[in-house]
Amino acid sequence: MTANNAAHWKAPKDTVFVIVDPQKDFCADGALAVPDGEAIIPLVNALKRHFDQTYLTQDWHPAGHHSFASAHPGKAQFELITAPYGEQRLWPDHCVQGTEGAAFHDDLEIHPQDLILRKGADKQIDSYSAFYENDRKTAPRFDDGQSFAEKLQQANVKRVVFSGLAFDYCVGWNAFDARNEGFDVIVVKDAVRSITPEGEAEMIAKLTAVGVKIVNAQDLPNLLNAKPAPPAPRP
Repeated sequence: MTANNAAHWKAPKDTVFVIVDPQKDFCADGALAVPDGEAIIPLVNALKRHFDQTYLTQDWHPAGHHSFASAHPGKAQFELITAPYGEQRLWPDHCVQGTEGAAFHDDLEIHPQDLILRKGADKQIDSYSAFYENDRKTAPRFDDGQSFAEKLQQANVKRVVFSGLAFDYCVGWNAFDARNEGFDVIVVKDAVRSITPEGEAEMIAKLTAVGVKIVNAQDLPNLLNAKPAPPAPRP
């Protein structure tokens, strides 16, 4: 891919783009704001134009969710507890179903063909990943009843490219699970943000250990062996 056509490329048809939780509560002034989270939106919009199919995940918690510190009197936000399914960090109330904070960022470009998978809707189980909730058994489902892995397999997807918020939790766990499901996985490093530097470093180590590639957007066309897009038709 040369410099002259780097801006005009098309991802292979067996490759999809996933935007993890680009929601208002994870952006500036949100209930669980990720530092600089909203800054990824322009790059995410630019990247998604190069893919035939984009998926979005959306945290969709009922009020009083088990992962909220407010549901555990005497416990503090960000404290760790032991849930029936294992360790659970307690969060501020965020992305509550139907609230403004659960909505996607206003500047995010969403098209009718984009597919949305909501997660964290079970009041008793948190869900960082759209592949598996935090019990590591239950799979969130699309409206048609398919799991994320089933949907991708049915579409003959081989490679998944991830962006979104936050890298050290939901993006990372999505990438980890996608890799374990047998997909080739790429995370676009400049199209994610993390809650903490320490969490980011730990997640990078976790993902690289299972073969996830972490690259900057400028390196994506060559890594995908993307084809130059045909010239736009003249008006």
